[in-house]
Amino acid sequence: MAKKEFTFYGKTLDELQKMSLGEFAALVPSRDRRKIKRGFTDAEKRLLVRVRKKEANIETHCRDMVIIPDMVGQQIRVYNGKGFQVVAIDGEMLGHRLGEFVMTRKSVAHSAPGIGATKSSAALSVK
Repeated sequence: MAKKEFTFYGKTLDELQKMSLGEFAALVPSRDRRKIKRGFTDAEKRLLVRVRKKEANIETHCRDMVIIPDMVGQQIRVYNGKGFQVVAIDGEMLGHRLGEFVMTRKSVAHSAPGIGATKSSAALSVK
């Protein structure tokens, strides 16, 4: 079977990359459209300049930045509260936020109970 070509609201990736930011805003849901229409913050504008220059090793704290067609194919390192996590951006991520792809919490992995945790823990052997 042939791989299905990616489209975003009926537009191919090449068509999206040729669009202006305003034309792209008309395709995305209302929350993202309002964000683009009202303008980006200064930090987001600086990020956009670096993205358009195709710089390597872009690091950002802008977790609420909307992913636009200019970012597709790049790797951006997004801050998760402790360090920077690499996000490889593809077409499926258009219209989402950078922070959606970088988790801020780890999954909890419990081990055996500690000494004094319960009455029955006195019966366990101390390691």
